[in-house]
Amino acid sequence: MDLKIIQEKVSELRKNSSKRKFDQTFDIVVTLKDIDLKNQEQKVDFYAHLHHSKGKKNKVCAIVGSELSSKVEGIYDHIILEKDFVDFKKDVKKVKKVSREYDLFIAQANLMPQIAQIFGKYLGPLGKMPNPKAGCVVNIKTDLKTLYANLQKTSRLQNKGQLQVQIPIATEAMDDKLVVDNIHTLYDQLIHNLPKGEHNVKKVLIKLTMSTPIEVPLRWDQLKTRKML
Repeated sequence: MDLKIIQEKVSELRKNSSKRKFDQTFDIVVTLKDIDLKNQEQKVDFYAHLHHSKGKKNKVCAIVGSELSSKVEGIYDHIILEKDFVDFKKDVKKVKKVSREYDLFIAQANLMPQIAQIFGKYLGPLGKMPNPKAGCVVNIKTDLKTLYANLQKTSRLQNKGQLQVQIPIATEAMDDKLVVDNIHTLYDQLIHNLPKGEHNVKKVLIKLTMSTPIEVPLRWDQLKTRKML
């Protein structure tokens, strides 16, 4: 996908969308084709790492032992210590509340069996279990400050049993260059995680929270054809 095409379509979307009293979110919507939804190997489920923040903060909860508590304090949005596990075992409502409240969770590696037992039933269905592919299973050597910064630029892409992936990518307040780069970066990582790459892409749309979606042509010849119609 060409950066100049994305730029043209981002500009068009801004121009044709009504102003709102809040900072709208840019979403990218990719419709897929020739994907066997019953084949686990063709399932879309990976973490995309962007060059820029998405404009809205990811709230990150750290589940760690005493040896990492000082390293996450003042950086992460919430901390659950190993000594707190007893309280969570006794109070399912507390587990449900924290599962909904935070976007991402990191966990100390040697505590993962306990975390799976206590939190897995609720974090799992939400797609929030600490995932090593996103760098969210940590140890004493992990640079936890850098990890937090990187997680602000991380998005999880899943097709959830549908031939479509939709993900927030930026906000209206962000500069066009950052919006365009985030769209391009995410799309590039998506096609590298599809069985047949771009041949599995049927259509790409972008939209703002309250706008009508517009299509982003994949090639210049498609863009010119649409202008002639």
